[in-house]
Amino acid sequence: MRGNTMPDAEKSNPGKRTALVTGASRGLGAAIATELAAKGMQVAVNYFQSRAAAEDLCQRIRASGGSAEAFGADVRDEEEVATLVAATRAHFGEIDCLVLNATGPQPMLPIEQQTWQIYLDQLEFFVKSPLLLVQQVLPQMKKRGFGRIIQIGSEVVELGNPNFANYVAAKGAQLGQTRSWARELAPFGITVNLVAPGWIPTERHVDSSQQEMDQYIAGVPMRRMGTAEDVGRMVAYLASDEANFLTGQKFAVNGGNTLL
Repeated sequence: MRGNTMPDAEKSNPGKRTALVTGASRGLGAAIATELAAKGMQVAVNYFQSRAAAEDLCQRIRASGGSAEAFGADVRDEEEVATLVAATRAHFGEIDCLVLNATGPQPMLPIEQQTWQIYLDQLEFFVKSPLLLVQQVLPQMKKRGFGRIIQIGSEVVELGNPNFANYVAAKGAQLGQTRSWARELAPFGITVNLVAPGWIPTERHVDSSQQEMDQYIAGVPMRRMGTAEDVGRMVAYLASDEANFLTGQKFAVNGGNTLL
């Protein structure tokens, strides 16, 4: 684990719920962490390489009156996941909400150039990592009879984007995983849902052309791109008590782009 810079003297507020957001140093993860903190949750901001960005995000959250701390870990690694969860508990207490957002490179290749390893690379992020994290937090969630598990999926499962089968297949597996977990964990008071964004411009898309974005927007009923904040608000709702009868669902945040 890549460690955090938590001062030993700082302690969490035991009256607040705690959320762990993976891949939260930038993009959707940062917006999700910000929104959860604005709703009063203590937020563990997980990062892989971008420690400075994660620390900066935590400073902004704290400046706005929220509570956040950065924790580095590769969430595909079993030992680092265990250390991440232990460090979060030591600082904030038990984890009430787990947001599975971490992702990696997403190569677009024709079928002839795709390899099984490229598929496995995507499954590491969208199936293996969620499994490792859920296994770590589940015993305490079951014991307390409460938990929120929120996966960040994608509209590509419905759209079937060409030259992207490696990513689409992994996101499809993630959705199936969500639904199975939801049925298994519902009797314990644990909800499991998936938020499926459309194309949300973030730092990942700095090289995208205006023409590409215009072509995408042309197919969106609301005729605009969404924002990372749109996704953050959906996640915050699912993390709240107001969503306590919602589980096993996919919530598309894409301006109606997957209306069929």
